[in-house]
Amino acid sequence: MKQSSILSIILYTGLVLLLAGCGGRQTLRGVFQKQTPYERYVARLKDAKLDNTALGQDWLEAGQKALTDSIRVTLPFREIGYFSADAPKALGYRIEAKRGERLVVNLEMKARETAQVFMDLFEVPDNPADAPELVASADTAATSLTYEVEDDQQHLLRVQPELLRSGQYTITIQAEPTLAFPVPGKTSRNIASVWGDERDGGARRHEGVDIFAKRGTPALAASDGFITRVSTTPIGGKVVWLSDMDHRQSLYYAHLDSQLVAPGQRVQTGDTLGLIGNTGNAITTNPHLHFGIYRAGRGATNPYPYLHEDTAPVPPLKIDAANIGNWIRVSAKVANVRWQPSTKSGVYLTLPRYTPLQVTGGTSDWYRVALPDGAEAYIAAAVVEAATKPVKYAKLKADTDLLDEAQPGAAAKDSLASGSSVAVLGIYSQFNLVRNDAGAIGWINTDAR
Repeated sequence: MKQSSILSIILYTGLVLLLAGCGGRQTLRGVFQKQTPYERYVARLKDAKLDNTALGQDWLEAGQKALTDSIRVTLPFREIGYFSADAPKALGYRIEAKRGERLVVNLEMKARETAQVFMDLFEVPDNPADAPELVASADTAATSLTYEVEDDQQHLLRVQPELLRSGQYTITIQAEPTLAFPVPGKTSRNIASVWGDERDGGARRHEGVDIFAKRGTPALAASDGFITRVSTTPIGGKVVWLSDMDHRQSLYYAHLDSQLVAPGQRVQTGDTLGLIGNTGNAITTNPHLHFGIYRAGRGATNPYPYLHEDTAPVPPLKIDAANIGNWIRVSAKVANVRWQPSTKSGVYLTLPRYTPLQVTGGTSDWYRVALPDGAEAYIAAAVVEAATKPVKYAKLKADTDLLDEAQPGAAAKDSLASGSSVAVLGIYSQFNLVRNDAGAIGWINTDAR
């Protein structure tokens, strides 16, 4: 065994022992300040002085990098991938979230050893100079993270495993409504008039949504709470106000044919508050429920995200999971590598045939790949192939280093003797990805031969 390999094993073993040894320590920081699982782990690293090691610094830098180097995803979203113990890594996903939605993140890990994985959700500030604000956190002890979105704002999910742990992950991100639908047998697809529509010749805006249904259809409590007002008004006709204390908001039911609750009455989700009609200024329209939401101290807000349940299924994984962690190469004449897993995404690079890429994950029919320059992006599964069969064979004319990266000055993994033959698996600039007779894979600099 090489001396460098022995030293690596000793270092890894020492790091594991240090982490395990400091796990039960009770610091003043831990006593007086509530910390997230991620923050507690960082504190343990620092207590063990691991933040001064190259491996510890790489782990901390990966966590920070994920807050700026992230991909935008459309929900529902699912990705499968691999965390390697040899290379600390954190994932970053940007989500366009709407007030009234509940984000639900589920994480599954398959690993030989139990691996703690941290999930942290941030609000992304409008000013890029400001730091993201942490709003929710969990780890694999909980297996999932849920968060009710407070404002229409981009959110960022960071996923990062602890040091020295490898494993395959599957992450699923979905959005669901925070309120139950107030009309039985109907869904958000039955909403006819939406938030912001003009009323009274443009004199005012529609502060709610209209759900059309037969006269006498029950209007249901969309949340638990208590009735604060039952009255009749010129615009709303027969109305009911329900206080949703859990979310500090009031739910408004208008144009009812009849009211079946009284002020002060406590109700549960699904209870009937009244029957749908067309009273008030809706007398010339078909029966419908006008449903509005008024937030404490903020006024009216769009109810649609609170009620919308996305019926789109989570996209199935169509990639070959056997390629995760392995090398693939461009099989088409040229292929686009994109920032996001979509043909609508911007193109990062256009690569020629035989360019090798290492698969780090995938979603739907897109591979997440590490490019030879170290960047990560996505490429369609249809334009690549497994880099197992050689493109050609090459006989070395001189002693050549087998490099760990396609970079000038990269570290040598091994030395290849003059006259030996290698299988060329891919071609990138002046570098070839090769496999030697012993099965080791690395890069050779063709300009240096």
